[in-house]
Amino acid sequence: SSLKFCVYARLEANDWHLKSRGQIEGIGASPRIIARDADGRTLIDQTPSTPVHDGAGALEALAVWLRSMYGGGRVLGVGHRVVHGGARYTGPVIVTGQVLAELHGLIPLAPLHQPHNLAAIEAVSERLPGTAQVACFDTSFHRTQSTLAELIALPDEICQAGVRRYGFHGLSYEYIATALPRMAADIARARVIVAHLGNGASLCALRDGKSVDSSLGFTALDGLCMGTRPGGVDPGVILYLFQNLGLSAPEVETILYKKSGLLALSGISSDMRDLLASSEAKARLAVDYFVYRAAKEIGALAAVLGGVDGLVFTAGIGENSAEIRRRICESSAWLGIKLDAEANARNALRISVAESRVSVWVIPTNEELMIARHTGLLLGLVAAHA
Repeated sequence: SSLKFCVYARLEANDWHLKSRGQIEGIGASPRIIARDADGRTLIDQTPSTPVHDGAGALEALAVWLRSMYGGGRVLGVGHRVVHGGARYTGPVIVTGQVLAELHGLIPLAPLHQPHNLAAIEAVSERLPGTAQVACFDTSFHRTQSTLAELIALPDEICQAGVRRYGFHGLSYEYIATALPRMAADIARARVIVAHLGNGASLCALRDGKSVDSSLGFTALDGLCMGTRPGGVDPGVILYLFQNLGLSAPEVETILYKKSGLLALSGISSDMRDLLASSEAKARLAVDYFVYRAAKEIGALAAVLGGVDGLVFTAGIGENSAEIRRRICESSAWLGIKLDAEANARNALRISVAESRVSVWVIPTNEELMIARHTGLLLGLVAAHA
């Protein structure tokens, strides 16, 4: 339903400068292109000048706007967020025909995301055939996890077919890991739980900046309650939907990805802002459950790490909702978390008091910059330390 983009310019030898950030939303319905510069000033906010019925149309509309804005600029490379890299791709890769074919083979593992990711790559290949492209995977960062963390206790022939815990939101977690030495040096090499809380939500346990475990597993349905996804569900529930309620696979897929989570519990909205503003009992229930699941999963990852030194909030809810942060921290106070109420209210970098045994931080994520860095590095546009 939307195409997000960022344009970066190389103003210095080993750095990237954000020129614009935006999206084309409402694809196939009421399309609108919105973009702002690095300072938040609006560059465009209007209906695209060309038809936008699908992803290809959105890319065409984006190309028209990019030409109008940066007609004299040269595209050095295009980096893409690709949800699934499977077990093979442990890092970003330059896209070739063989790579693209292998990524198509992973579509069954991420049917709602992977096709759109690959369609964007193919559309850019048609429009800019000589421009190198890089695929950056949301699963790669978690390939440092142990065999035990990745294991699913099913028959070997099923696991050999690719059924394992992959983990997602990896680009976000990787950015936080790279930002910790600069923004929270005391915990950069320690035991850290990162809470990526947005419409999609998950947690990741870091040790020495590397992924040890995460709440998302084989798909992006596991773990925390999300905007329209349920989080962890007893597999028997899924069997019940098929065997007792007679639902089809597409119907179950729609329920799990689009009709569950906060939306299902509240009956009002999948947006946490709407729920926090509502006085409805079901809205309060949805918020309570979101906090409950987050605190429960934090406890599980604390056990995996053998203790926690830092907790980091990021993504839309994590960065902006002082109320949700407060409630999760209060539910996790047994870990030694003591929140600084004033710092939390103003979304400060550190929101725990000095004597808190576990320090708590709010660090905005930047997946797009992570993609730009990987793209620049693989294409030889920046040095390895950038």
